[in-house]
Amino acid sequence: MNLASIPSPSTGVIELGPIPLRGYAFCIIIGVFVAVWFGNKRWIARGGRAGTVADIAVWAVPFGLVGGRLYHVITDYQLYFSDGEDWVDAFKIWEGGLGIWGAIALGAVGAWIGCRRRGIPLPAWADALAPGIAFAQAIGRWGNWFNQELYGRLTDVPWALKISEGTNRVAGTYHPTFLYESLWCVGVALLVIWADRRFRLGHGRAFALYVAAYCTGRAWIEYMRVDEAHHVLGLRLNVWTAVIVFVLAVTYIVISAKVRPGREEVVEPHAAEPAEGAEPDTGKPAEAEAGADAPDSDTADAEAKDPEDDGAPQKADQS
Repeated sequence: MNLASIPSPSTGVIELGPIPLRGYAFCIIIGVFVAVWFGNKRWIARGGRAGTVADIAVWAVPFGLVGGRLYHVITDYQLYFSDGEDWVDAFKIWEGGLGIWGAIALGAVGAWIGCRRRGIPLPAWADALAPGIAFAQAIGRWGNWFNQELYGRLTDVPWALKISEGTNRVAGTYHPTFLYESLWCVGVALLVIWADRRFRLGHGRAFALYVAAYCTGRAWIEYMRVDEAHHVLGLRLNVWTAVIVFVLAVTYIVISAKVRPGREEVVEPHAAEPAEGAEPDTGKPAEAEAGADAPDSDTADAEAKDPEDDGAPQKADQS
């Protein structure tokens, strides 16, 4: 018998007049805002310009949403293309269903396009954004709470999640895997921030650390889930994905540290240049600059005392 549990919302939609505010979409939007805001702060600290992160996010976010949805629909195609299912539901992203693997993969393509347009190295941009992405995931996971989805096995722990009867779900108390992953993502973000300050990670290694750390948590959290999923050799598909991506991320960290040690000195070309039309800063006081072309006062006095030689002999000073 449960003495305590986490209640689930009675509905995932709040009606604001004629506009439905869906909890899942709201969490995703807030997560994106936090990632861009925090990434911008880190980018400026690395020597980049304010606003560059947002400019590139304009490319990365739409690509990421499409990639996340594609991964979900492809790996869970039976939910949309089986007998009795409506394939149109594959486009209803607000009902849940974004695969982080597809979101990161295709989002990276969008970011690459944005970085090329700005002449910015993608690894440096990814390093700046890495902890912000983890924070965004921590916030976005609460969208699953609104939709009462992606929970774990039945349990009677005090922090169990109470699920109500509904389509494709049975009432009961389950492990709140959404909460586990949300807390794990916060820990990943803090780990990346600490490691980046401690070891001055560069050339994409901060991002790779985020990926590796996230995969570590996702593997055991995924193992606890009970929602329908494809299995390979007895393990859920996402568990295998987490293991493979973890190995790739760690391999990248090791090789990158040997091939390109240290951190980029310049992350955004011309970031320190003055605005168009502005006077360049020479680091000297205005008075010094103004007097730079004026004759030296001692020289001027000497010239005043010594008349120009007109060919006549000058008398020596007898005083």
